[in-house]
Amino acid sequence: MSTTNGIPSKKQHNIYLLEKFPPEAVHHCQNLFQTVLHDDPEIQNWQQNADAILVREKLITADDIVRAPRLRAIGKQGVGIDIIDQDACAKRGIPILNTPGANAQAVAELVLSLTMGVARQLRMITVNQAAGLEVRKEHCVGTLIEGKAIGIIGMGAIGTRVARMFQGAFGSAVYACDPFAPADAWGDIPHTRVKDFEEMLPHVDILTVHVPLDSKTRGMFSMPQFRRMKPNAILINCARGGIVSDDDLKEALSQGLIGGAGLDCHEEEPPMLARYGDLWATGKVISTPHIGAATAETRVRTATTAIDRVYTFLSSQSVKL
Repeated sequence: MSTTNGIPSKKQHNIYLLEKFPPEAVHHCQNLFQTVLHDDPEIQNWQQNADAILVREKLITADDIVRAPRLRAIGKQGVGIDIIDQDACAKRGIPILNTPGANAQAVAELVLSLTMGVARQLRMITVNQAAGLEVRKEHCVGTLIEGKAIGIIGMGAIGTRVARMFQGAFGSAVYACDPFAPADAWGDIPHTRVKDFEEMLPHVDILTVHVPLDSKTRGMFSMPQFRRMKPNAILINCARGGIVSDDDLKEALSQGLIGGAGLDCHEEEPPMLARYGDLWATGKVISTPHIGAATAETRVRTATTAIDRVYTFLSSQSVKL
């Protein structure tokens, strides 16, 4: 029988929750594991004692992995795993069990929200009103989304939801790019598929990005791409900061190369006035601090999904032993 802090337990494995998670998810975790919470003094000993850990935003370095000889699995709330040293985990055979698809609806809804906010100039209107300026409706000239074409880079769980939303709500033509999807993918979604995302740039009115950040996608949107887009196009980034060059975006907006942008992800997070004041001053950008999955329902779903994945993995490993 295993123990936690000297107390006997029938649960075979422990897990250390290195950050605060929703109470519903914590309760679920306690039913499956010997669970050490983020505010328990024992949390400081996770490197020595943890069979598994659960993280959301906490950086896990190669040194952390080296110092954790018992560690067998890492649960990651959310999709992105760039906060965890993947090479160090691979060397030890430690899986990073994230939650692809669990946040898809929430992120897709944010894409829709940001698109509408940019299209109707909501940032400029609300900021000016809050500053005490008189804003009359005759001073506001938004644009309709109905019938506008949307380009989607990355047609996974999020991208396909976005496609269905925009087709259902606005009758949007969909341009899709995803080199990893099979040739017959998305058969239920009318679309034009392109091999290279740059092929769609001159044709779309809205462009949304749903790819991971890596050496190939870093800076994939910079001045050469902005110059190929429609002058009234709206760019949405709810994926990762660094995919869009923040400095080039500011220059593109200043030159009128594109119409506006909705950013949930930035090169520096959370976005602060010192870094992004000039970008926001264009009046054409709505920024949010990486809130794609920040709904009460999604936080519970992603945390419990990660916990379940860790439990399934460790249970399967125990059966093999």
